[in-house]
Amino acid sequence: MSGSDLVSNRRARHDYEILEIYEAGIVLLGTEIKSLRNHGGALQDSFIMVEKGEVWLKNASIAPYSYGNIFNHEERRDRKLLLHKKEIQKLKKRVQQKGLALIPLAMYLKKGFVKVKIAVGRGKKRYDKRLSVKAREQQREIERKLKG
Repeated sequence: MSGSDLVSNRRARHDYEILEIYEAGIVLLGTEIKSLRNHGGALQDSFIMVEKGEVWLKNASIAPYSYGNIFNHEERRDRKLLLHKKEIQKLKKRVQQKGLALIPLAMYLKKGFVKVKIAVGRGKKRYDKRLSVKAREQQREIERKLKG
């Protein structure tokens, strides 16, 4: 999780090979913003769907705001993402390709607005995951030897 991220999906880079990254706005309620500012959210098990020319973030958890009253939000509701029409069409084409998926990577603040970092990714196989872990360990070993 980088310094400005409110919420990040740490498993995404482990489970997917990231091909492209987009930035999207998100339609939120007031209590959702307040909850996110308190780091009350999770992107694990969430996914993105393109339906009827609109992009939706599904199954993302934003905890109910602790000081919210009867007007508090539903925790796992579908949330609309805001992108330009050309970007939506491009994403729709990419998702129709075999093996590609839209994955939310992070939610962060930018000029007071919450943005969602979206990735187009290809699912890694088990051996791909092992290879990437092995490569990371080898890189650490090289850095250790150069340092010492």
